[in-house]
Amino acid sequence: MAEKVESSQDQLDKELGLNYPCNWEYKIITDAKDKLKNSIKELFKKRNYNLIFSKKSKNGKYDSYILSTIVFSDEDRKKIYEDLKKDKNIKIII
Repeated sequence: MAEKVESSQDQLDKELGLNYPCNWEYKIITDAKDKLKNSIKELFKKRNYNLIFSKKSKNGKYDSYILSTIVFSDEDRKKIYEDLKKDKNIKIII
């Protein structure tokens, strides 16, 4: 019988203590807050989420937000990240 080899992502999830489903937060930086809110609403049509203002940049050009939602698997968490990364209203996502 072949032994299951643990991936580095599995190891990282264990180190982080991730047990799915769990709450996950993404930090988003934008210069188009109204468009961002509409984009998030469209992306999360059938999913609960919270989008909370975090702070404004020193020069006032950028706003940062914390987006939190329940993720159900590592693939789910990464898919959301990739979808957010494609959004033209998001300058940076962490």
